Amino acid sequence: MRDSLTLYKLIILFMLERVDFPLTTNQISEFILEKEYTNYFTIQQALNELLDSGLIRKDAMRGTTYYRNTQEGKSTLSYFKDRIPQAIVDDIVSYLKEKQYQLKNEVSVLADYYRTTSQDYEVCCQVKEGDSELIRLTLTVPDESSASSICNNWEKKSSSIYAYLMEQLL
Repeated sequence: MRDSLTLYKLIILFMLERVDFPLTTNQISEFILEKEYTNYFTIQQALNELLDSGLIRKDAMRGTTYYRNTQEGKSTLSYFKDRIPQAIVDDIVSYLKEKQYQLKNEVSVLADYYRTTSQDYEVCCQVKEGDSELIRLTLTVPDESSASSICNNWEKKSSSIYAYLMEQLL
């Protein structure tokens, strides 16, 4: 069981190493569950142990958790990468190649809101490419339903809003 858990941790580290953007819990789980390597609870255990040992880090936004390798995670993977069977490496590479655009798009458009001290809501909308922010837009609105609506619409309309701003400002 311990060897299996170690393999799942290495799979997660390898997946995070192969992309230049964070992966969500769902994205990692989708691959591992689709290939029937293990169950959801074991994936969660592997993620938690990787976090506890400082091999990955997480960020959370609107109920979604995003994972990245730490430098320690990258070093660990470099020492133990050969413990991942080649068939699994090939599956990961194929999966990420096939779904890279979709996976990247899912994590590059972000929006979140919080209540301010003046009891308004501040909405932060972002479009990221790798570690770079292409745009960050912060809006203050009077109520939570407006803030939630902006967050929900940002994903659908961010590219046209970005294009409009660039057209107006250049």
